[in-house]
Amino acid sequence: MNEPAPEAVRSESTPQGALTPEALEELLGDPNDPANPYGFAAAVDRDEHDAFPTELCRALVDAGFHLNYLPKEWGGGFESFDRSLTLVRAAARRDVNVMPGTMFSIIAATCLQLHGREDQRERVAAILRRGGAVAFALTEADHGSELLANDVELADGVLRGEKWLVGNGRCAEALYVVARTGPRGPGAFSALLLDEPQMSDSRLVRMPAPRIGGMRGIDLARIGFDALPVPESALVGTAGEGLEVAVKAQQAVRLMSMAGSLGIADSALRLTVEFAAGRRVGRTTLAEVPYARRELATAAAALLAADAVALAAARGVHGFPEAFSVWGPVAKHVVAEASGDLVRRCGGILATRSVLRDGAPGAGVFQKLERDTAVVRVIDASPLANLRSYAGQLPTLLRTPATADPDTLPGVLRLDASLPPYRPGCLDLVTRGADPLLIGLAQAAAMVTARAEVAGLLVRLTDAVAVLPDEADAARRPGADPNVLVDLAERYAWLHSAAACVHLWAANRDRALYGAEPGSAEWLGAAVGYLLARAEGVDPRRYAAALAPAFDVVAALCDHHLLCTAQPVRLAGTPHRRSSCPRPI
Repeated sequence: MNEPAPEAVRSESTPQGALTPEALEELLGDPNDPANPYGFAAAVDRDEHDAFPTELCRALVDAGFHLNYLPKEWGGGFESFDRSLTLVRAAARRDVNVMPGTMFSIIAATCLQLHGREDQRERVAAILRRGGAVAFALTEADHGSELLANDVELADGVLRGEKWLVGNGRCAEALYVVARTGPRGPGAFSALLLDEPQMSDSRLVRMPAPRIGGMRGIDLARIGFDALPVPESALVGTAGEGLEVAVKAQQAVRLMSMAGSLGIADSALRLTVEFAAGRRVGRTTLAEVPYARRELATAAAALLAADAVALAAARGVHGFPEAFSVWGPVAKHVVAEASGDLVRRCGGILATRSVLRDGAPGAGVFQKLERDTAVVRVIDASPLANLRSYAGQLPTLLRTPATADPDTLPGVLRLDASLPPYRPGCLDLVTRGADPLLIGLAQAAAMVTARAEVAGLLVRLTDAVAVLPDEADAARRPGADPNVLVDLAERYAWLHSAAACVHLWAANRDRALYGAEPGSAEWLGAAVGYLLARAEGVDPRRYAAALAPAFDVVAALCDHHLLCTAQPVRLAGTPHRRSSCPRPI
């Protein structure tokens, strides 16, 4: 018997103008205001009661937020992934649960973009324009990330089995399902779009999924198919391509999950910086205690690195979609892991107050941030599955000669430049060219004028990248430890990301980034120091001298009440407590 689902949030009309992050901030108000229904206190209260953020999501839908990922030909407002990333991050910093409440349908929508019929796209677009949900059913409880083992099967026009952890599964008006239609291999799976009358058929059974530790109250479902009849018209694309299209679509979806990690990280670090600036320790503040300041600088460097990596990926998918079978999971891994590290370090600074459910700072919001970041880390792929998804490509990728125009990358990463239109049809299962971020790294690094610590890190980075091909060859030799290739995939992720930061700096060296003077390499040195340490498997504090300026950069952004991103966004309200070391922006 079907159980009641959280109410789907719908709106029959949306504003004409494109929603901006600043307008969203103004709409949702100061999150520190305990009376604000869209603030931290309300988020914590919902979390305590496993409640869905219905009111917040309705406000977002009424403002047209949900149109942010829909293509314009579907009646949406999508312009570019970097714009979407910042907009979603501004909402997610208050409560990351707004993403499943308004954005989970991006997976099914992307799949329909790739291979849906015109009538299927029109039906889905109509649902999504009004704020309804279209769920995506891929994973199964018994198989997890081993997708080739999935056994939900369509045979003789009848669907049997059970999918689990289906986002918006209980409130969805339509369902995109990847089901087995053949005996073995990737070509054994086809995609189906279930709409009326299947969605109201009693043989499609919607059940609540197991409760999760973070992102409490979101709509996750188990969906059972009890010999459900499915018409031939439900097939999406051609038989046998369902799994391939789903994997391609997830490359784009990972870009939006990074917005959730960044929103959580921004709130956690902002709360901790404000606390440390106001907490007296003897004659000084906690923010000025050397150990605490070093931890805060390390956390700040993690946020600067994660932001730059996400921004480069969000722009890069427009210029290099064919590279995203590697670039996408790499960016997802680094942003999620860096954000988790940031939250852990903030917890160390907050100490006892990180576990208090009442009172300052945050009145329990830090615990929610801790729980939520753990869920975002695994919600579209576990860290191991993420690394394994591209590890096998590295030996060939790293030996592929560069063929791309070297002028393309700077144009894509220059923040004031127009981007090429997004081409989802160019996403691929394998990156067939060289990594665009490793090409020209030495030349980009040579543009940087910086103090000795930063210059030394850039040399270490270019040297580490230069030996990656040999390391990949060694990982494939007979008798090699089977873990070496996955370990290399992780090392590659951090080095690729450090290269992204260098190229982002080089493409924008005449612009002010993170509130710094044009050409300043302080944020770059901190980001590269953090990422290089992670690539080397050492604590980032080894490069403490390079990381130290990150605290000043982030503290200044907090002082001026700006989002901690390369092109800062003015936030709603006023700072809860100003830091002890403001500087001009």
